Amino acid sequence: MVRSTQPGGFEITGAKHKALFALLATAPFGRRTRPFLQDTLWGTACYDTGRQSLRRALSDIKQMMGDCFGDVLSSTNSDLTLDLTRVSFIGRPGAGQFLEGINIRDEGFVRWLEATRQNPEQIYSLYSLSSQPPPRSMLPAIAVLPFRTMAERPAHDILGDWLAEEICRSLSRSNLLAVISHFSSRALNNDAIDIPTVRARLAVDYCVVGTLRVGAREMVLDADFLETASGRILWTRQFVGAIDAFLSQSSEGIAAIVSAIGRSVADDSIAHVSERRLADLEDHRLLLAGVGLMHRASLREFAKSRELIEEALRRAPHAAEAHAWRGKWHILSVFNGWSTDAAKDTQTAVDCTARALDISPDNAFCLTIDGFAHNNLLRRLDIADERYSLALRNNPNSALSWLLRGTLHAFRDEGVSAVEATRRACRLSPLDPFAYFFDTLNATAHLALGDYARALELAERSLARNDRHISTLRTKIVALHNLGRLEESRRAAAELLVRQPGFTVSDYRRNHPAADFNFGKQAADALSAAGIP
Repeated sequence: MVRSTQPGGFEITGAKHKALFALLATAPFGRRTRPFLQDTLWGTACYDTGRQSLRRALSDIKQMMGDCFGDVLSSTNSDLTLDLTRVSFIGRPGAGQFLEGINIRDEGFVRWLEATRQNPEQIYSLYSLSSQPPPRSMLPAIAVLPFRTMAERPAHDILGDWLAEEICRSLSRSNLLAVISHFSSRALNNDAIDIPTVRARLAVDYCVVGTLRVGAREMVLDADFLETASGRILWTRQFVGAIDAFLSQSSEGIAAIVSAIGRSVADDSIAHVSERRLADLEDHRLLLAGVGLMHRASLREFAKSRELIEEALRRAPHAAEAHAWRGKWHILSVFNGWSTDAAKDTQTAVDCTARALDISPDNAFCLTIDGFAHNNLLRRLDIADERYSLALRNNPNSALSWLLRGTLHAFRDEGVSAVEATRRACRLSPLDPFAYFFDTLNATAHLALGDYARALELAERSLARNDRHISTLRTKIVALHNLGRLEESRRAAAELLVRQPGFTVSDYRRNHPAADFNFGKQAADALSAAGIP
């Protein structure tokens, strides 16, 4: 049923007219392209017939709706938009089959309707908050409970709560974790806590618990990280420090805990998915495992990561960051020379990031990955700069935005700015379990600065974690060449050619985003001198 809420108002009765509203109402921002609507409702056999049918349907709807048509629907030559602020949805999800009784047999519409019915969670958000179930998250949820404090002085009683809040704040910088607010965690009675209660009350997959003992001169933190479904302790840590240096030294302990959490969740997810079929995997493990495998050394793991990310998107098609991660997969595939069809993967990467921004235009991570695609694949450094700037305006603590902006500075021969940005990225991301990526781009920044010794140190540290990252090998070759270690640079070049046999200096000059800057010209000369054809 599609009708006005006003007494005596219009009611849309035609099946395809109602289907048109359903298609618009379930679209991000209420917008669909005209070709999509034409193909879905009238088939693809004849474009002109579909276009005329859509035009006639809109004319009929305008006649039925009268003056309010323009308040609710707007159109351009390319798309049609329904103002969702003027629309309310009645009923409850699950109370009946979606669009039950609609009799449209066009193949495109039948496919769309079946896909929507198989994944009804995607329409929960159309209903009021009171009638919809909790949204399904594709990220592992984590709670940090206030540490139980045992102190000799009452003034120290708040330290356990403060420490848990700081860990929460650091964890929340990651776009791969859903962190429960400190206020929600604090609401639990920590003196008589049990894991089933934590899981039931906070709906989390993992939690951090522990005790802070404060003496006259020393404080000791015992922290445990648990999986709530099984009650398994994934790790336990103890940190000891002088009480008079608590504030200055606490940041080191917080960073160590946050880093351990990141590694543990990623490793646990990867180990879990390796033993199970896709259909048996929990939602919260799919995306994190996919991202984790994307940054592993073997091509087999890289290929598996795509499978996991695409499964995550099948389950949550409106998850903006999952689309962005899929885009990053294709970016890495092209930039590292692993793609068998670079043009197709480039277009797919750009399509994925555009889709992510359609869903969440202000999302800092999606903006950053879109900038990454424009910088590394399309060589549009101007657009990349705009995306990174907007991302950092929306989230000044986005480590990845600072990291990739640092790379952009490096490509443009702005070495000082490059190093400043990448250093800031590393300070902001103690959690990131994919440190090789931060190390390699930090090495690129130092290369632009002319600090070849530091660039080599960072490149080798990155390669120790992931030796298949081709751009890191290039950085190593350039650093060795500029340090005068020519024989070592030739050996590194030979290794690069084993991993990417078709790579040439002319390819680098033609495709690399820095090729027209001094950074790229000096790199090309170093690669040539090292024996790259």
